Amino acid sequence: MSELTHFDSQGQAHMVDVGSKADTERVAVATGNIVMLPSTLAMIIKGDTKKGDVLGIARIAAIQASKRTSDLIPLCHPISLTKVGVEFEIDEKNNTIHCTVTAKCTGKTGVEMEALTATSVALLTIYDMSKAVDRGMVMGEIKLLKKQGGKSGHWVA
Repeated sequence: MSELTHFDSQGQAHMVDVGSKADTERVAVATGNIVMLPSTLAMIIKGDTKKGDVLGIARIAAIQASKRTSDLIPLCHPISLTKVGVEFEIDEKNNTIHCTVTAKCTGKTGVEMEALTATSVALLTIYDMSKAVDRGMVMGEIKLLKKQGGKSGHWVA
């Protein structure tokens, strides 16, 4: 990729015209994590939080966020998602919850932003639901792991 596609020849921001692109199956996988106190992680694992099932609610929040990405990111196209999967991996040794989101669609533009948005919102939801006992949680390493489909083909981090 040699140019920024969201700017016209005068340097003005614009939504990229994808009208002439072919519909293809597109997949993106994003990941991120949240680090917390051991006692906070233990509460989440046991389901002892006052607000309920933290990871279950974070999963729903991630899916909901993926569907609203074009409302949040100004130049994203609204797309018709065909699947959003959210997985959490608990790392007790490092007091960390890893989140991985896979987003899929068949369309003219990719789903990277939907996967990244969903990952971010899942982590934010974990923070929101647990902040009463741990305001020092740290979210990070949010990144795209891979994408496939479209003109640029397959990409792996």
